[in-house]
Amino acid sequence: MRSTGKNIRLTIDNSIINYDDEGAENAPAIIFIHGFPLNKSMWDMQMEALKDTYRVIAYDIRGHGNSDAGDAKFSIDLFVNDLLCLIDVLELDNTILCGLSMGGYIALRAVENYPELFDALILSDTQCMADTPEGKVKRLSAIESIKKNGVEKYADESIRNLFATESFTTRIKEVAAVKNMIVKTSQESLINTLHALANREGTCDKLQDIKMPVLITVGSEDKITPASAAQMMKEGIANSFLKVVAHAGHLANLENPSVFNHHLRKFLFRFSKKQFPLPLKPTITVN
Repeated sequence: MRSTGKNIRLTIDNSIINYDDEGAENAPAIIFIHGFPLNKSMWDMQMEALKDTYRVIAYDIRGHGNSDAGDAKFSIDLFVNDLLCLIDVLELDNTILCGLSMGGYIALRAVENYPELFDALILSDTQCMADTPEGKVKRLSAIESIKKNGVEKYADESIRNLFATESFTTRIKEVAAVKNMIVKTSQESLINTLHALANREGTCDKLQDIKMPVLITVGSEDKITPASAAQMMKEGIANSFLKVVAHAGHLANLENPSVFNHHLRKFLFRFSKKQFPLPLKPTITVN
């Protein structure tokens, strides 16, 4: 029997996974996978925008938000296994995946290995490449900084890269919320996830095998996974669409939600069997 609402608890491999499940029972299901070092609440505006038409699910990756870390060594493959267990327990068929940053890494790996489970894919501010040697050094430096200076200082350093410059004056509430998400993540989970990200394998050589519809979005000022990384994925996936979200950095769904949601709903309208009216044209120009 389906449980609906916020902060539902599910045990997977002796670890508690916390998730939200809202929307119509028989509607197409969309699973939102958050970025690092955030939690499922980053998708609240998208959940609210789509729940009248879709079944919308967002969950906390283990060690983040209200999900336990468990005892297993963190890796992208472990995170994929958690996702597959969630899909299995909820008895979902033909799911749509939407992942941002780390969530995109998880979504790409899941689609690569289990394409039959998914109808469509949305990749936001993410990339298919593994960390470069320089990128791995930055991850290790971040780990040392967390150990030496604590989580709050790491949070302050992180948000400088996560947001576009103008967001610090136009999205003050969102900036504060993201910092709070980071500060509430344990030092151990931050460090273990950074190791998992540094050691992940790339998925670029598998892009050509993706046959489902794919929407790729990227903030126009994303410094972490820039438009060039999004364009690379667009060129590798035959049935894909790329949309650049203006006035946004790495967290396009939070920094410019009206435009992000417009692209999201337009894409879903095109490929979903369930038809619904498009939203009003956003006040900000769609790029």
